[in-house]
Amino acid sequence: MTRPVADSGRPIRIGFVMDPLPGLSLKKDTTLAMIRAAARRGWVVSYIGQEDLLWQDDRPCAIARDLTLNGRFAETLDPADVDGAWFTLGNAALTHLADFDVLMMRKDPPFDMEYIYTTYFLERAEQAGVLVVNRPASLRDCNEKFFATAFPQCGPPLVVSRREDVLRAFHKTHGNVVFKRLDGMGGSSVFRMMERDPNLGVVLETLTRGGQEQIMGQLYLPEIARGDKRILIVDGEPVPYALARIPKEGEARGNLAAGGTGVGQPLSERDRWIADQVAPELVRRGLLFVGIDVIGDYLTEVNVTCPTCVRELDAQFGLDIAGQLMERIRMRLDARGPRSG
Repeated sequence: MTRPVADSGRPIRIGFVMDPLPGLSLKKDTTLAMIRAAARRGWVVSYIGQEDLLWQDDRPCAIARDLTLNGRFAETLDPADVDGAWFTLGNAALTHLADFDVLMMRKDPPFDMEYIYTTYFLERAEQAGVLVVNRPASLRDCNEKFFATAFPQCGPPLVVSRREDVLRAFHKTHGNVVFKRLDGMGGSSVFRMMERDPNLGVVLETLTRGGQEQIMGQLYLPEIARGDKRILIVDGEPVPYALARIPKEGEARGNLAAGGTGVGQPLSERDRWIADQVAPELVRRGLLFVGIDVIGDYLTEVNVTCPTCVRELDAQFGLDIAGQLMERIRMRLDARGPRSG
């Protein structure tokens, strides 16, 4: 098999803008699977922290370091195979972002101003011909909760407002609802409010910051007891299995970060229909790697910033989802042809 090249005789160079390496979960981190998949293809992998980005000499740059996974861990990603340092970083070097063929934006939320500033750097790299996954403008435009409103045929009844009277009316109509912040992650700040709940006022006041911030209300879906399904979509194609994140007893949230248990299952016909509804818009927006959340028969969120659950699905079904993503990236690079300069 011929090794893919970005230009004549040159291996593909891929940079990961990501969280600090020492804080990653060696057991679950999806970005590690992507790094391994790129390295297996002979690509040159670099590590870039948000603090490493800079604008200099009229160009977007980074203090980049070549990144290598060490020993057996590089093959298995099993923490039990770590013997000493699990990674090696090369010397820091000032690098023009345009020198990369691919840049992966894998920085976890919060989606704050620093995250937005990072997308500005990446957008300049994209304008210089770099393939950025996911597209920076779409990361800014597609709030993971509000973006689901683009597919009303797929979702449950919902409302977005900062007005207490509007939110109370939605609660009165549906009786059993979930309220959540638009910038929440990992199940944080998600409240289930049942009929005549005396805490409704304080919850709405807290979530909207006294009417200063928009929030979302959704009909509570009892199917959450069977799992909040994460469905990964790679360049418009859904992975054929979902990870159903089942809440722990007494909990209304299935997020793994909130104590949920991940159980893999084949996609249902409804799951595939929802994925088919969403996928064309993802491709149009340059969102190559996305995780949609489905409870029962309804789409609830579209995760574009730093989707996870690759490692769990790979382990349960013998998949290589990160490898699938890298092949799609290679195909896109091949379709562009060699870059000049």
